[in-house]
Amino acid sequence: MAHKSSTADLRVSSLFSFSNHVVLVSGGATGLGEMAAQAFVQNGSRVFIASRKESELKLTSKRLNDLGPGTCEYIVADLKDKAGCEKLCEEMKKRTDRLSVLVNNTGATWGADYYDFPESGWDKLMALNVKSIFYMTVGLEPLLLNGATPQNPGRVINIASMAGVQTQDVTTGEAGGLSAPGTGTFSYGPSKAACIHLTKMQASKLAPRNIMVNVICPGVFPSRMTSFGLDKYMETLISGQPTGRIGEPSDFGGLVLFLSSKASGHMTGNVLEVDGGATLTGWRGKARSESKI
Repeated sequence: MAHKSSTADLRVSSLFSFSNHVVLVSGGATGLGEMAAQAFVQNGSRVFIASRKESELKLTSKRLNDLGPGTCEYIVADLKDKAGCEKLCEEMKKRTDRLSVLVNNTGATWGADYYDFPESGWDKLMALNVKSIFYMTVGLEPLLLNGATPQNPGRVINIASMAGVQTQDVTTGEAGGLSAPGTGTFSYGPSKAACIHLTKMQASKLAPRNIMVNVICPGVFPSRMTSFGLDKYMETLISGQPTGRIGEPSDFGGLVLFLSSKASGHMTGNVLEVDGGATLTGWRGKARSESKI
């Protein structure tokens, strides 16, 4: 009997082909979402990006279309509640009859004093970072199912954070960090932990339907969420990186492509940590060189 691999096509061009992909990236106009969208466009996919600000969507879609060879379209959407999620899903159904990949990237953070943390800082984050993932995935399931097979499943990639894994006190010290000294992102970590758990529940629910669901937990990457810290406390942030740098677009975009490729077709419910070993090692030191972002 011939070995199974004798009939398999294991070429990179086969395993990592994206020219037939149709992709939606929520929060795709800036930051991590823009990195993901660019990775798909530069590999020939048809990409939709969605966020609240049309001015940013226009700039990003133009930039990505100029890059090609794929295409980028945009949809103005606010995923703060179920109605906003359903509106985006309905608009997607008007524009395409299938979806290869849904990247649930929309999210927010909130920094405040532990003893005076506003209720709105919980409600907004749980809505955007958790609830929107649920309703977007439910609403777009028909498009993800179209053409999905055990060998070529639909893909959902949720974007959580290393904050959903870490448990130490997030109060920022005098040296600074991702929020102002003396404050912390106390609702952000729990919301991202919920995103991780929801991913595993979705993976269990949808695997029999040929939809694979995985979650990425980025560490520090250049984005709107981290802009405060990167502008004011870059050295402090790098001091926690054993690699001497923060994340770069290739680190994130490459992983998104892998989770959307034929090579990962048998993976679901996985939590992929991308922080350069910072959490694992607990590294603290001085920046070795300037981070290139």
